[in-house]
Amino acid sequence: MFQDMIIDSLTGRKLNEMFSLLYNHFGPQGWWPGETTLEVMVGTVLTQNTNWKNAAKAIENLKNRDLLSINALYSLKESDLAQEIQSAGYFNIKAKRLKNLLNYIVECYRGELSLLFEEDTQNLRERLLSIKGIGPETADSILLYAGNRPVFVIDAYTYRILLRHSMCDEQIAYHELQEIFMDNLPEDAQLFNEFHALIVQTGKEFCSKKPACDACPLKEWETVSV
Repeated sequence: MFQDMIIDSLTGRKLNEMFSLLYNHFGPQGWWPGETTLEVMVGTVLTQNTNWKNAAKAIENLKNRDLLSINALYSLKESDLAQEIQSAGYFNIKAKRLKNLLNYIVECYRGELSLLFEEDTQNLRERLLSIKGIGPETADSILLYAGNRPVFVIDAYTYRILLRHSMCDEQIAYHELQEIFMDNLPEDAQLFNEFHALIVQTGKEFCSKKPACDACPLKEWETVSV
C-alpha cells in the first residue's frame, strides 16, 4: 500500500524499509479498534499503562451499561466511573483523566466532538495537552486515530525498537523521536496509523524486554544512526 513511497532522505528510506518489512509480515492492522470517535478517545485514556485487552473490557462494560456517550460520561460521578472501568487498571486515576477530558469537551465545545475537531491540528494538540492527565502520547493518539490527523504517535515500543536498531539514543525526547518519522515520511494520516500499529504489534510479539530477535521481521533491517 505504501511501499512505493517517494522518499529522499536516507533516514526516510530506512523507515520505509522498516515499514515494508513489518507490513509484509503482519499485514494491515485496521487500527484503532473503536466504533465511534468518542470510543476511540476513551480508549486512548484507558490504554495508558495497560494493554488493549484490559482497556477493551472496560469499554465493553461502558457500552453494556449504555454509558459510552458524552452526556452519560459527563453526568456520571467520578467514583462511579472508576468502578465501571476497573478492568483497565489504575481506574481511579483514569476516571479522573476521563472526567477532565469530558469536562473540557462539554465546557469548551458544548459536548460536540465535531466542534472540537474543527480546530487546526497544532491548536487542538495544545488544547488537549492543557487537560490534566493528557500527555503527548494520548493527545497524539486522539489526533491520529480519532481526528485522522497526520501526527505520528510515539510509545515505549517505538523507543525500544529504534533504540535497539541504533536509530536513536537513550536520551532522545518524545518530540525528537516523533520528528524522525514526521520529518522523513510523507504527511499521511493513514500511513502513520498503519506504521504505529505495526510497531506496537512488533513490540508485543518480538521486541519485549526479553526480545525474540531471531524471529523478528526486523532481523535483517539495515539501520542508520540519526
